Amino acid sequence: MDKALRLILFLSMLLGLKGYTQPSCPYNCQCFSSVKVLCAHEQMSHLPRNMSRQVREFILMASNLRYLFPNALEESPQLTKLIFLNNDLRSIHAHAFEHLSRLHELEISGNPLLESLHLGTFSNQGNLTKLMLNFNKFKTVLPGIFDNLKQLETLQIKGNAISDVPTFLLLKLHNLHVLDLSQNKLEGLKSETFFGLARLETLRVNNNLIRNLTSDTFDNVSQLIELHLEGNNISELDDDIFLALTKLKVLNLRGNLLTTFSNKVFGFEASDLRELNLRGNRLTTLSSLSTLTSLTDLILSSNQLSYLPMDIFRNVTVLENLDLSENRLTSLPENIFYGLFYLKSIHLHKNNLSEVDTKLFKDQELLEQLYISDNQLKTLPVGLLDPFIMQYTVRLHGNPWICDCNMWYVHDWVLRNSQSIEMLDRMLCQSPSFLRKQPVRSIDKDQLVCQVSRDERMPDLRGCSLQASHDTLIINCKVNKCTPLTVKVQIKGDDGSVKEHVLKNEPEHSQCGNETMIEMP
Repeated sequence: MDKALRLILFLSMLLGLKGYTQPSCPYNCQCFSSVKVLCAHEQMSHLPRNMSRQVREFILMASNLRYLFPNALEESPQLTKLIFLNNDLRSIHAHAFEHLSRLHELEISGNPLLESLHLGTFSNQGNLTKLMLNFNKFKTVLPGIFDNLKQLETLQIKGNAISDVPTFLLLKLHNLHVLDLSQNKLEGLKSETFFGLARLETLRVNNNLIRNLTSDTFDNVSQLIELHLEGNNISELDDDIFLALTKLKVLNLRGNLLTTFSNKVFGFEASDLRELNLRGNRLTTLSSLSTLTSLTDLILSSNQLSYLPMDIFRNVTVLENLDLSENRLTSLPENIFYGLFYLKSIHLHKNNLSEVDTKLFKDQELLEQLYISDNQLKTLPVGLLDPFIMQYTVRLHGNPWICDCNMWYVHDWVLRNSQSIEMLDRMLCQSPSFLRKQPVRSIDKDQLVCQVSRDERMPDLRGCSLQASHDTLIINCKVNKCTPLTVKVQIKGDDGSVKEHVLKNEPEHSQCGNETMIEMP
């Protein structure tokens, strides 16, 4: 099957078109219905001449078409949708679309040798609502080229080589909702660029070379809902830079060079921001985010955070998804998640956490996903994972688990909840040596033994260990036959009462060498 046919089949499936046989369907084209025609042939170098006047949507892709001459489509004034995708276009005459006054959607994308468009190219497209000029070779866009597009709602010029946007280029696009300038070579944004864009809702300027943004950059786009600035070289954010964006819901700053920023960058108390993405920056410190009271998704992964203040999420009470993975955190404040009742996912994997507080997740009853894999955890405190009541998934692998008596809680929890633990076979013991690299779930609880630590005033107790068996705690000691040893066991009740049991090993010279076993039920 040749390339063109594969493209045809793919596009037909994508568009959900049914087969249709049109008597006058142009050569090397597919007429999927009386109004939709697709031409995709690598040898095609001219536009078809015998296209029906019923056709409303025309797509030309993967062809050898190099030039669009004056009045190239004068026989098809009825077209409402015209797409040129991945062709070999090198030049488009200023009058090529002169007769297409009914166009609502126009795309000219994927032409690596198309470097510019002439002034007047869109002079008769007053009904156009969507214009896509992606992945060509444009180095600049002429001032005034979009002035007649009064109804334009979406403008995409991504993936070109534009280094500067002319002042007032978009001045007359009063109905523009979506602007995509991503993957160009822009080094800055001027506030004048956005004059007239009172209805702009989505702005994408990601993957450019932008270094600095001034506090007035977004003053003229106060209706903005989505702002994508990822993949630039932004290293600083001025205070109040987003002050005018009172309706902003999505802010993506992923893959920049930020090391820190003040909570004053948002400039207002009741922010509508729902999603904030700061992944892949160089953040070392972070102040409180308490002004972002509507935030539901926060991504702070792949930074250099080693510490978080206890009140960082104060007032961010509707937060649902939090990603702190791939940082340098060694610990977390006990109450850092206090009051975050709606958290559904917490990603803490690939940090340096060596311990966590038993009450860390006490308010997270609705949690559905917890990743604490690839840290430095040796055990978990009793009760840490008990608050969750929803169906959840947990990742615990990649930690240096010490499989002794301090792992009783973790071991029991793993066996009870094995269906909820992802990559359970990779949750391995780091020590002791006889259990090294064994999966935690494969170990018998009787093997989780602790050696009793030695006090200088006590005899050598390296032969002592603690062992659990069902409801029995066993203290097993090998001591010298002539060494006196007193063992006190204190059982504390919830009411504070204490019951003490005392056992003594008295030296008996006649039985020197025997092992003393003290068992306490």
